[in-house]
Amino acid sequence: MDMIVYGFGRWFHIASGVMWVGLLWYFNFVQVPGLKAAGADGTAAGITRHIAPRALELFRWSSVSTVFFGAMLLGKDLPNALFFSAKPYYPIGVGAWLGIIMFLNVWGVIWPNQKKVLNLQQYATNPVSDEEKNKARRIAFLVSRLNAALSIPMLFFMVASGGLFRRTFFN
Repeated sequence: MDMIVYGFGRWFHIASGVMWVGLLWYFNFVQVPGLKAAGADGTAAGITRHIAPRALELFRWSSVSTVFFGAMLLGKDLPNALFFSAKPYYPIGVGAWLGIIMFLNVWGVIWPNQKKVLNLQQYATNPVSDEEKNKARRIAFLVSRLNAALSIPMLFFMVASGGLFRRTFFN
């Protein structure tokens, strides 16, 4: 891979990752407690109607771009990293798997449940019951907390993998 392409790819991978993890931490450490407080005084509508859907949009697509640019950076080494074919691939392989698990959680669990909670898309015209909404809220919350916990080691392994790329491009 050309050094310029690698440089831009690495920058976009890191920028996307910062956006993704930043929003993940925002949801877990700011919005969830904020919505609880806002619900107590009846002011949550503005957050759930205007802020949360926009933040979820950026959250979902930053997960896609992070995984895409990470895979692009690995290129032909992607299978080696995912299947831990040699010791230098261990850190990036662990980071890649954590990122993939988090990505699948975003698109397969968090987003479908948040659509129910926020009455988005098909649920806007056919809202779900309060019981189903509460169940969806709890599932999205728990999986989001799991992703927040996974984000710490994922970031560590993402940074720790820099040695693999230094050896690849600078030797």
